[in-house]
Amino acid sequence: MTVDYTKPKYYTNRELSWLDFNNRVLEEARDKANPLLERVRFLGITQSNADEFFMVRVASLSKLAAVNYPKPDASGMTAEAQLLAVNAKAHDQVVKQYSTLNRMLLPLLANLDVHVLEPGELTSQQTRFIEKYFNDEISPALTPMAVDSSRPFPFIGNNTLNIALRLFKDGDKKDKRFATVQVPDIFPRTVRLPGADNDFIMLEDIIKTFIGNLFIGYQVKEAANYRVIRDMDLDVAEEDTSDLLKEVEQQLKKREHGGAVRLEVELGISQSLRQRLIKSINIAEYAVYEINGPIDLTCLSGLTKQIAGHDDEKYPDFQSARTPGLQPTDDVFKTIRQHDVLVHHPYDNFAAVTEFIRQAAYDDDVLAIKMTLYRVSANSPIIKYLGSAAQNGKQVTVLVEVKARFDEENNVHWAQQLEKMGCHVIYGLIGLKTHCKLTLIVRREADGIRRYMHMGTGNYNDVTAHFYTDLGLLTTNTDMGIDASNIFNMLSGYSEPPFFHQLHMSPDGIRNFISKKIDEEITHAKAGQPAWIEMKMNSLSDSEMIAKLYEASHAGVHIKLIVRGICCLNVGIPGLSENIEVHSIVGRYLEHSRIYAFANAGDSQVYLSSADLMTRNLNRRVELLFPILNTTLRQRVFDIFNTLWHDNVKTRVLMADRSFTRIDRRGLDPLDAQASFMDQAAKEIAAATQKHTEGGSVTHQFKPMLSPKNQPKSPIDRSPE
Repeated sequence: MTVDYTKPKYYTNRELSWLDFNNRVLEEARDKANPLLERVRFLGITQSNADEFFMVRVASLSKLAAVNYPKPDASGMTAEAQLLAVNAKAHDQVVKQYSTLNRMLLPLLANLDVHVLEPGELTSQQTRFIEKYFNDEISPALTPMAVDSSRPFPFIGNNTLNIALRLFKDGDKKDKRFATVQVPDIFPRTVRLPGADNDFIMLEDIIKTFIGNLFIGYQVKEAANYRVIRDMDLDVAEEDTSDLLKEVEQQLKKREHGGAVRLEVELGISQSLRQRLIKSINIAEYAVYEINGPIDLTCLSGLTKQIAGHDDEKYPDFQSARTPGLQPTDDVFKTIRQHDVLVHHPYDNFAAVTEFIRQAAYDDDVLAIKMTLYRVSANSPIIKYLGSAAQNGKQVTVLVEVKARFDEENNVHWAQQLEKMGCHVIYGLIGLKTHCKLTLIVRREADGIRRYMHMGTGNYNDVTAHFYTDLGLLTTNTDMGIDASNIFNMLSGYSEPPFFHQLHMSPDGIRNFISKKIDEEITHAKAGQPAWIEMKMNSLSDSEMIAKLYEASHAGVHIKLIVRGICCLNVGIPGLSENIEVHSIVGRYLEHSRIYAFANAGDSQVYLSSADLMTRNLNRRVELLFPILNTTLRQRVFDIFNTLWHDNVKTRVLMADRSFTRIDRRGLDPLDAQASFMDQAAKEIAAATQKHTEGGSVTHQFKPMLSPKNQPKSPIDRSPE
């Protein structure tokens, strides 16, 4: 019997699944096992997540709904239906965010003598302080904007905090006026007060207390905070421009004026002021959110940094391990010639990668460096080393993806700087973002030219490498080197190699390769051979790949998926997805690595990639998938996956009702995978220190911290409760 794997009921809507992911982040803010200040920080992360989601994904839905785009998504929902459902679910999430703040976190902070005070709660000393602070510093930076027949409603910038006011002229309450004041972002949102170590007040509360001083001769009847989130997606028509850099710069200027997709207003705002804002900003009623507390909870991250003391309420400091053979005193090229090297960040220090680039920049035998850059830090050492390499006479070619969302301005700056330092800078292929992470170093050696490569699952960003988990491979494999050269020739010139030896590229190549590997597992399962698939990714939303996984499950292939974020696949569908298990891990570090592994008839294979199984990654981006060929390193990747799979502290399991549920740990030893990797790194540091003291050397190993007692029950076998 032919099975239809594409029925809408088999799929979860992508946007609603994303909101479920953000709810898992919110659960970390509510988890009593986390240090209190980290819980506060997690709550702030849910806000920044939601802001970007609305700026991009909800903005896209709004544009589709505006033109009555008829085609439904894989789950059968039209753009308009998605827009309404997303806002309804987001409203519920906002209620939960502020319930978490007001009922849980603020009372717990008060127990630590940390207070965010209202103006009426201040001492006389604190009241005098905020009045002086307002008059001396804040007031000169404020610009009251009146709205009347000669002065139209001003443009309200994206993600700016503002105060809407109703006023009347002294002695004439019928003389109704409206004005708005932007809260400057040059001051801290949470202002430390005198008289106590950790008393704070919100900046907007200071301004509202004395805002009448800006309107001499008028009385303030009402003042209410509000914020607008706008469409911030960059619309670059690459086919119509000969200079992509200039086009991106122009679009960055225009982006701030995107349409409004969300309006947040202070709870208790009058109906008349609320309607005035809705009409002036031109936004639908369903996109208006009444906020029971400070608008824009991203301010909580700044608060945690301002709080004095209480370091015991933060995560303990973590020192990542140095990779043997890739330190400043080592010859990194000799190390990589001897054996492939696998790095697992942040547990392995990202300095191994920057040292690879640094030594290439100053090595007389290095002829060329070629590199792709998607997101780099504001003070990237890699940029500095690439510039030094060019000035040292090496051929340096850097592909800078100037369309990397929300990093466009930073990347335009670095592209210009690299060109000034003598590097060849390219901007990728028309219509495609270049998202792969690849470095190729060409070196002249005694036995001829040799290619050294670094390929990774994460960005060349020394800052995010401290809190994103990623995997990278350093190798001199000949076939991979030839493939890497062909990739750069494709990106910089006109080249269409008929095939790759070891590497696989998107668009098309990764989709075709993974589909082929799944088909092979289906064949093995039907032949009665061991057949399984293990995958780890950020998001799983491509309907064709999900249908292929359903087909494999239906054929008897056992599938384990670790998906941090969006998951449009459903488990527990009788006869369809009973052989699929999905875990999601949200913890101290953002799980960012991508792993694709297959039983391969007993000769298991594992691949790492920059790509998630999302349509954009498979169809509209230049992505890289590469194999781990070294037996020891391949086993290390399997050990990493298994440790993550058996995590029972930070893991949520996808259930048949589409909810994510924590693992029942009764009778199990707790296993926090990220903590296990940190413990292993600490042991490696201790071993390296001892070996250094004794004059010896240390090898890099990983031993999974598992025991039979750590094995959780399969969700397939668990009862509904």
